Amino acid sequence: MLTAEIKEVPAGASRFERIGAHTHIRGLGLEENLKAAKVRDGMVGQEKAREAAGLVVQMIKEGKMSGKTVILAGPPGTGKTAIAVGISRELGANVPFIQMSGSEVYSSERKKTEILIEAIRKCIGVEIHEMRKVYEGEITGIDVKTAPHPYNPYQKVPESVRITLKTSKQEKTIEAGASIAQQLMQQGITEGNVIQIDAETGRVANLGLSLESSKGKTYDVDTSQKVPRPAGDVLKEKEFVYTLTLADMDVINARHRMGGGLFSMFMGGAETKEIDTEIRTAVDESVKKLVDEAKAFIHPGVLFVDDSHLLDLEAFSFLGRALESDLVPIIILATNRGITTIRGTDVKSPLGFPLDLIDRSVIIATHDYDADSIREILRIRAREEKVTLENDALEKLTDIGAKSSLRYTVQLLSLAAQNAKVMKRESVSVDDVQRVDSLFMDAHEATEHLRKYEEKLMYH
Repeated sequence: MLTAEIKEVPAGASRFERIGAHTHIRGLGLEENLKAAKVRDGMVGQEKAREAAGLVVQMIKEGKMSGKTVILAGPPGTGKTAIAVGISRELGANVPFIQMSGSEVYSSERKKTEILIEAIRKCIGVEIHEMRKVYEGEITGIDVKTAPHPYNPYQKVPESVRITLKTSKQEKTIEAGASIAQQLMQQGITEGNVIQIDAETGRVANLGLSLESSKGKTYDVDTSQKVPRPAGDVLKEKEFVYTLTLADMDVINARHRMGGGLFSMFMGGAETKEIDTEIRTAVDESVKKLVDEAKAFIHPGVLFVDDSHLLDLEAFSFLGRALESDLVPIIILATNRGITTIRGTDVKSPLGFPLDLIDRSVIIATHDYDADSIREILRIRAREEKVTLENDALEKLTDIGAKSSLRYTVQLLSLAAQNAKVMKRESVSVDDVQRVDSLFMDAHEATEHLRKYEEKLMYH
């Protein structure tokens, strides 16, 4: 006989956490007047860029910046992605924020424009409000009537059901057909469950086990969700709110037109990886109609494209055309290139972008971090990684970061912490930093090493 063992988890037990490059960022670190503090919300330095991003966030929240482009331009390791993450934190969970790299648009199975338009439509949220009549209450009585199966007389199938629903105000008995009876049996719904039945479609939703029912009071440990007994009448009109993106609605409509994939099942055809323009146009029209009827609200989000200099002229042209449409998010492009060739052409341009796209964009510049900013970032990263740093070690890491790069010194911080752990030390000392610095090379040292052995290195 198998028995389930239940043990209490000790209060000091820890859970696995993955520490990423930007997990310490909580926002843009701005005051109420949108002035940037030197150190706040995990952000350090880059005050002008953060204040500019704060203005962008305010315009996004007020719905005034749809169809605009923001370019984050600066050397590598100057916080461009960190600012984009800060923008997403400031916007909150309700505003769609999609992050992608410029290299992701190149696929052997799908066109570049298809990948871009899908990413754009994932960034546009649609909040749909719908009033529906439902029967809602706790089941106090249920009686399922069965009948012989039409093809197998020895098998019984549900024919109808009589349900007694109870709320805090009234109790009502209703009769329903075979479809609702089958749903009740498939979901294992019995007395004590709180359910909703759509009066128009007959869809049954199991909300959980009633706290006032005998079952809800009997079990101390139960996997069922406990909910209070509903208030009001059994038959009521309720507002349901659904939050989807335009991409979700595209997929739903595409599956509906394809018969839920039946074509590929019975006719031997493969389901298409791309969605027709007609389907997207129909979705846009239905969304606009819902908005005009005050049944839906549009939430333009943000599409952040990192390493956007990897996009080619065709992709830039498509983005320029997409920015002129009615349903489009805010697009943030980040690049660390200067005057460089536009991919797919022989034309050189600032940032590797076409001049007409730069002309219709606002550009936020980032700059190299000074020593004080590097020191504060290292403190934050050490706290995030739960590393104890001695002052001498912090100063040594700061010097290395000022001479090399912030990214390199952040990597050394983790390596020095591991070295201290191996040496059975509770804090990272300057000896740990010097040892890992001697074991690993930064970009400049690696370049010198390759030049030294240039003749001995293989070319192919």
